Amino acid sequence: MAGPLLAWYGENKRTLPWRGTRDPYQVWVSEVMLQQTRVAAVIPYYQRWMEELPTVQALAETNSERLMKLWQGLGYYSRARNLQKAARTLVSDYQGRFPESLRELLKLPGVGDYTAGAIASIAFGLPVPAVDGNVLRVTARVAAVRENILDPAVRKKFQRWMEEAVSQEHPGEYNQALMDLGATVCLPNGAPDCGRCPLASICEANRLGIQDALPVRAQKPSRRTEELTVYLLLRDGKIALRRRPDQGLLAGLWEFPHVSGVLEEEEAAVPVGSWGLAPLDWRKKIEAKHIFTHVEWRMTGYLLAVKGNCADFLWADREELDRLAVPSAFAKYLAEAREILAACPERA
Repeated sequence: MAGPLLAWYGENKRTLPWRGTRDPYQVWVSEVMLQQTRVAAVIPYYQRWMEELPTVQALAETNSERLMKLWQGLGYYSRARNLQKAARTLVSDYQGRFPESLRELLKLPGVGDYTAGAIASIAFGLPVPAVDGNVLRVTARVAAVRENILDPAVRKKFQRWMEEAVSQEHPGEYNQALMDLGATVCLPNGAPDCGRCPLASICEANRLGIQDALPVRAQKPSRRTEELTVYLLLRDGKIALRRRPDQGLLAGLWEFPHVSGVLEEEEAAVPVGSWGLAPLDWRKKIEAKHIFTHVEWRMTGYLLAVKGNCADFLWADREELDRLAVPSAFAKYLAEAREILAACPERA
C-alpha cells in the first residue's frame, strides 16, 4: 500500500503554504486550523497568523483580543484558545520547543491523537499515524468496513490498523498522502474517482461496487433552532457591543446585544429600556441566520439610534469594531454596522 500511495503523492500532492516544512509549530497550527474547516478557507488565515505570530513565543505572549481577532471567522474558537494554552505550556515547561515524543505531545492542551500524530510524523519523522476524517474514509473503503466510524471503539480499531500500515521510512509523506487522497480522489458525499486512485486494485469497496455506501456513519441528531432578536444600537457615532460569557458557545467573544425570541418593533423596545436606553429612531430591520454544528440561529435584527448608557456595553467606533473579534454568526450585522459608521459616524 505504501509504495503506490507515496508514488502517487509525489506526482499529485497539493501545493499548500504549510507543506515542505518540518517546523513543528507550522505543522501544528495548520493542522489545528484544518480541523472542521476547508483548505481554501484556511490558507489566508494561516498566512496572516504566521506573519503576526511566527513562533511559539509570539503566540504565548499575544493578548486574547488579538488572538480572537486573528481567528475571527474560522469558528470553533476553543481551538485558538487551546493553541495559546499549549504555547504557554511549551514556553514554561519545554523552553519553547516541541517535545519529540508522541506521549509528550499528547499532554499539550487541545492536542489529540490526530494532531499529535501529524506533528510527530511530519516534523519529527516518527512512524505514527495521523487518522483524520479523510483517512477514515479511505481506510473504510479499502477494507470495506461496514461499522460506524463515529463509534469510539471502531475509531480505535482504525488507529491500530494505521499504526501497522504507516510507512516506517516516510511517515510524514504517507500520512499527508492519505489526507490528499481523501480530499481529492476518495471523495466524501459522492462517488470517488476510482480511476485515479493508486489503491483501486486493493480496494474492497471498489471490487464490490459499494464505494458510495461507505463509510458508515450513525445518523446525527437533528439540529435545534433558536430564534433571536439582535440590536444594532447606535449612539454618538458608536455602536454597542457586549462580551459573551467565558464559558459556552463563542466564549469570550464580542457580540451585538440580543434577546431570545422574535420581537416586533413595539415588543423590541422593551429590552432596550431594560438596558437603560431610550430609542430615538428605528432605522432598519435586518433578517439573518447562521448554522452551527448543533444549532441554527434565526435572527431578526433592528438598527436604531438610542440615548442613555448601559454599563454592560462597550460603545465601539470604527477602529474598535475592526479591532475586536465578532464571530461570523453576526456577519450580516457586522457588515451593516461598519457601513453605517463609515457613512455617517457624526450622525449615527
